[in-house]
Amino acid sequence: MISEAPESTVDHKKTAQKFVYSFGSGAAEGDADLKNLLGGKGANLHAMTKLGLTVPPGFTITTEVCTHYYQRNQQYPKTLEAQVEEALGRIEASMNFKFGDSVKPLLVSVRSGARSSMPGMMDTILNLGLNDATVRALAALTDNERFAYDSYRRFVSMYAKIVLGLDGAFFEKALDKKKREKGATADHELSAQDAKALVEEYKSIVMMKTGKPFPQDPKEQLWGAVGAVFGSWMKPRAVAYRKLNHIPESWGTAVNVQCMVFGNMGEDSATGVAFTRDPASGEKEFFGEFLVNAQGEDVVAGIRTPQPINAASQNTANGHHQTLETLMPALYGELAAIGGRLEKNFRDMQDIEFTIQQGRLYILQCRNGKRTAKAALKMAVDMVHEGLIDKKEGISRVRPEQLEQLLHPTIDPKAKRDVIGRGLPASPGAASGAIVFDPETAERWVKESKKKVILVRVETSPEDIVGMNVAQGILTARGGMTSHAAVVARGMGKCCVVSCAGLEIDENKKEVAFSGRVFKEGDDLTLDGATGEVMAGVLPTVPAAGDANFTEFMGWADEFRRLGVRANADTPKDAAQARSFGAEGIGLCRTEHMFFEPDRITAVREMILAKTAEDRERALHKIFPMQKQDFVGILKSMRGFPVTIRLLDPPLHEFLPHGDQELKELADDLGISVEDIHRRAEHLKEFNPMLGFRGCRLGVIYPEIYSMQAKAIMEAAAELAIQGVEVLPEIMIPLVGYDSEFEAIREDIDRQCRAVLQKLKTKVDYKIGTMIELPRACLVADRIAKTAEFFSFGTNDLTQMTLGISRDDAASFIGSYVEKKIFATDPFSSLDQEGVGALVIQAVKLGRQTRKDLKIGICGEHGGDPASVHFFHKAGLDYVSCSPFRVPVARLAAAQAALSENE
Repeated sequence: MISEAPESTVDHKKTAQKFVYSFGSGAAEGDADLKNLLGGKGANLHAMTKLGLTVPPGFTITTEVCTHYYQRNQQYPKTLEAQVEEALGRIEASMNFKFGDSVKPLLVSVRSGARSSMPGMMDTILNLGLNDATVRALAALTDNERFAYDSYRRFVSMYAKIVLGLDGAFFEKALDKKKREKGATADHELSAQDAKALVEEYKSIVMMKTGKPFPQDPKEQLWGAVGAVFGSWMKPRAVAYRKLNHIPESWGTAVNVQCMVFGNMGEDSATGVAFTRDPASGEKEFFGEFLVNAQGEDVVAGIRTPQPINAASQNTANGHHQTLETLMPALYGELAAIGGRLEKNFRDMQDIEFTIQQGRLYILQCRNGKRTAKAALKMAVDMVHEGLIDKKEGISRVRPEQLEQLLHPTIDPKAKRDVIGRGLPASPGAASGAIVFDPETAERWVKESKKKVILVRVETSPEDIVGMNVAQGILTARGGMTSHAAVVARGMGKCCVVSCAGLEIDENKKEVAFSGRVFKEGDDLTLDGATGEVMAGVLPTVPAAGDANFTEFMGWADEFRRLGVRANADTPKDAAQARSFGAEGIGLCRTEHMFFEPDRITAVREMILAKTAEDRERALHKIFPMQKQDFVGILKSMRGFPVTIRLLDPPLHEFLPHGDQELKELADDLGISVEDIHRRAEHLKEFNPMLGFRGCRLGVIYPEIYSMQAKAIMEAAAELAIQGVEVLPEIMIPLVGYDSEFEAIREDIDRQCRAVLQKLKTKVDYKIGTMIELPRACLVADRIAKTAEFFSFGTNDLTQMTLGISRDDAASFIGSYVEKKIFATDPFSSLDQEGVGALVIQAVKLGRQTRKDLKIGICGEHGGDPASVHFFHKAGLDYVSCSPFRVPVARLAAAQAALSENE
């Protein structure tokens, strides 16, 4: 029946040899504490059984089997088959049905269940155990031939797609054709004879495409399904989802085999999904959707527009349907009460799948529900106020990267909206982009031409995950608030509108029509995830407004974190933005960005082209007042907080023009020939400028440049100090590798600063330090710290220098390195802790050996990456600095890092 492999020779705990855990009839072998072993779904099934809920009996095959399966060439442990047989027997005894029996056949579902929820990414098979004999028995038992054959045709198509690998379009086309023939608009309108005919047609498709008949042996079906669930762990969509959500491959998935209950047995049966709170807004309202006479996949796949379970769940698409509360009031009350019990038990918002079979309610699963960033924040704050959780747990409930979603712009309320369609607001935010109809095109356009795209689908499926990730937003013609598109988009923080009324998609013509208005692939749309509106063109946006929940939550985070958080900002506007997000200073102000302004670039170029120090100083004299004014604005906006200003860093050739017209204009402005410019550019040309004449080397060879900048910084600071503005400038010398290099520049800078303060007769507390971005600097940090008052790690360059990889050119192969598991992640996104991190730790240790009070921070892109922030906390840094919109992310990550020390 199955391939076996010898047991591992590695010692395991005794429980590790138990691969199957049973649950049912009020008893369960597992519990919520065994989530790593049973997966989230399995652990909760066991926990709900112990709570006395009506959970259909079943068993869980542990995640260890999945690990074994992939480590041993897709073979199972020796004892697995016997353990499954025993567990199957327990279900049979509990239900008084027998698997494969021709009189009272037991049918089961086979579902995945990783320890971290991956909605829609893994495979599920329903109605397993049906064949040509058991379907007749099911029809006789239920006295419902239509139900029996409808279940059989569902099973054949599902099994053929998931286990046999056939294209689902073959079966969908056959079903659509049958509905057209019979004038039916929905599956449940087909008769028993129609379902019978479809079963035979489906089996014929299987025979034609595989060369083998559809399997009739239920045991063969079961092991085929188990293998398919384990196989789905490594499918591209699941791999992509794990990468996006940082779920380790080593975790594996469990498999849950559970007795079937049926929501498609008639008008007294139904199936649905409910949330104990609104997953989009976070409001404390029971929320959900259901379908009468349907199976669970019908709800989440968006095949039919589901009905609301109560008035709070009604919207423009389903408002005309009856609610579960009015249709089946007693069962609704039971479901709502169970939701309350589950939320209290698990102390989090629950996503509940339920089935009503002929008037009896069954709970099929529950899990911590996916939610938008806004909802996550509100739920965390509300649950703390309700006493359900404490502040520490509230802080852990929100992923740091979710906060960034709350800070991005929304559509400008003054903008004129050309509304072409309306759907359900499944995930909030605003998104504009070009229409694309498939994930491959979305990925290609974004990668090759940097286009912003909107992915438009009839309904999304797990295969769309890569396209959903690169898209600005997602728009679907079908599906409800619990459809695949809605759930996944909320988890990704993507704007999403589903069930758009009047939306017709023609993928062959690459066209989409909104109630007759036609748009082609590449045309721009804008989505409003707050209202569900779809608009033609690109609309302007305005910054998101903070709310009381955000302010209170971030206050909690600040109570627990030790690590300071600053921002990288080059303009007063950026600095003000950073302060509004809670930045405690500027960790990196790049002075070269100021040089590119149109009103000063000519003077900068004049300085570069100067042939003598005197000529260079004349040009610098023109730049000086502009630099000073920049520093006045930035220091003033950061009243009382430190501002780390990096002196000129990039190679000089970057400031020179390249086009013929620009060259001529510059030559005319400076009164020199184009040939002179070419000669100077050639003189400055380097084969690898990132490893050449840049950073502090400019200050050593052309000290007048850094002297001018130091004087501009200190005059700005001194004049503000005289006005009563508290200023804390920190002057940072970049790319230092030798202590002698730093000391030579530091001495001149210090002299300039003292001269300014003496002239203006005032005092300013300033520091002079260095950017640690060369491996050599990490190794001689004790010597550099003799005269450096602070270190700031430039981890972008430190990563480049350590790995020998250009960040600008790495995209061509880093993806492959991650796929091949050479790199765990992109080292420019998340710090290489073993390599670059080891240098950071070495520099911290050596620097503080020399200077105990040495202030140490980091100002690379890694300052806003949660995993890197955890590392910097452990390494003993004083602060991290990141882009303004990442400041709340870093604040929360720093709090979580501090709390994790006590776990």
